[in-house]
Amino acid sequence: MNVYEAKTHLSQLLQEVDSGKEIIIARAGRPAARLIPFVETQILRKPGAWKNQVTIAPDFDDLPEDLASGFEGK
Repeated sequence: MNVYEAKTHLSQLLQEVDSGKEIIIARAGRPAARLIPFVETQILRKPGAWKNQVTIAPDFDDLPEDLASGFEGK
């Protein structure tokens, strides 16, 4: 399907995609995009997974004077 047809029939194409179809949209006869159903994935977090793997240096919040003054606009 070319871009013009896709723009003209977008609602119909979305219905087809909702039913599981895959649509290829072409520009100048060459495939340019693929319209596929959106699948929302949920990544389950496991609290504590990084425990003992990340450390923060004691001087993490300390900035050199010239850099600190730059942030303060001096």
